[in-house]
Amino acid sequence: MKERQSNVHPYIPNTVPKVKAQMMQEIGIASIEELYRDIPQHLRMQSEMDLPPALNEFELKRHIERLLAANVSTSQATSFLGGGCWQHFVPAVCDEINQRSEFVTAYAGEPYEDHGRFQALFEYQSLVAELVDMDVVNVPTFDWPQAASTALRMAARMTGRTEVLLPAILCPDKRMIIENYLHPHIRVITVQAESDSGLLDLNDLRSKLSDQTAAVYIENPNYFGIIERQGEEINRLAREYGAISVVGVDPISLGVLTPPSQYGADIVCGDLQPLGIRMNYGGGQSGFIAVHDEERFVMEYPSRLFGIVPTVVEGEYGFGDVAYERTSFAQREQGKESVGTQTALWGITAGVYLALLGPHGMYEIGETIMQKSRYAAARLSTLPGVALRYENTFFKEFVIDFTATGLTVSQINEHLLTRNIFGGLDLSGTFPKMGQSALFCVTEVMAKEQIDHLADELTALLNKTIQPDINCSLTRTSAEGMSEAAANMAERCDE
Repeated sequence: MKERQSNVHPYIPNTVPKVKAQMMQEIGIASIEELYRDIPQHLRMQSEMDLPPALNEFELKRHIERLLAANVSTSQATSFLGGGCWQHFVPAVCDEINQRSEFVTAYAGEPYEDHGRFQALFEYQSLVAELVDMDVVNVPTFDWPQAASTALRMAARMTGRTEVLLPAILCPDKRMIIENYLHPHIRVITVQAESDSGLLDLNDLRSKLSDQTAAVYIENPNYFGIIERQGEEINRLAREYGAISVVGVDPISLGVLTPPSQYGADIVCGDLQPLGIRMNYGGGQSGFIAVHDEERFVMEYPSRLFGIVPTVVEGEYGFGDVAYERTSFAQREQGKESVGTQTALWGITAGVYLALLGPHGMYEIGETIMQKSRYAAARLSTLPGVALRYENTFFKEFVIDFTATGLTVSQINEHLLTRNIFGGLDLSGTFPKMGQSALFCVTEVMAKEQIDHLADELTALLNKTIQPDINCSLTRTSAEGMSEAAANMAERCDE
């Protein structure tokens, strides 16, 4: 890398040659090249960067708009994609509040420049705590994977143990993040699922629990949308070995599902994105961690907690940090974990969403999601060669098996995309034993007409490529609880 002629740049500080020379003299170097002496020559760029000509403001705006126009968004197409980021309705008030200037940079800061942010975050914590039926909730983490990772590290510190158990049915990206976050001090052991139900295999769990198990982690619903009805037994087994129970949850399901605390969870974590946060390319993710009001749990939080306390003025209250000394802000390099820029803005947004909907609203939205997703699964299961992979009760997401159609999920999704439909998430690469299966997501924003359109487009595609009698791969069992059309289809197969 050659040292280039220095030019004074109006927006880059310290480019004035005299200032630059003073700085180099202060740190004891003769040339900028010396700053890079630890980088091997073969790793350094030896030529000028191939940059396009500079653009003025109007040209840049036109260029960016042209790039953005190449994207197809969920406002232009129907999306059945989920698997970690979901399309939910975002009330206008959520955007209105999170774009206010006093909140839009709400990640950290100190009381002297606080304009209601501490109180807003305290209210968010209180609302999430009520939703998950726990006592203490933190200022948000980056996302659900980090929340799960931090919860497992908290458990390892509390128990002094070095192993955690994770379910086999887990988002591959989340697993990768958790394993990376725990490495090298904590070993991750996988617990298999029952092949027919998708529920955690309790026999496999029993065989892998030991006196080195710091925590058992499950998700409810799990990655395939299946509601884990064995939560109480799983948590009981964890306690028998002195392990901590950590349950990951989609918070929007808790209007209709029992919160994990009521079947024995010690730590609850999850994703805030369903709660009034738009899907963003590279953003819009935020995680939470909730625990009981016990000092041994609270003092293991690495992140900030906001509380309410009386001030020196009688009858007046203020909001501030709880046990600030335990955070990496106070302990710096001695901190249990390093906590940097967080996603507190999304916490404020989630608080607005929960305050707006209230308990009845959360029940209605959960009920709507379950009804619509069940209708979609039943509708798709009537198609030739198509089957619902697991028959257990599910929430929002479900697995559809296309193996018997002779088509790959990739081929199906390519066809659907030409019809302005984003198909299900292809599982064939990450879960190859499931054949050509896809994870479909249906939320409250999906209209019946959109679900029917998906089924009609799949029908048209399948009728071109397979014989009608392949329908007989369906069984009477797969039609239970589905539409009359699905039951009739199974009757014909029996005949």
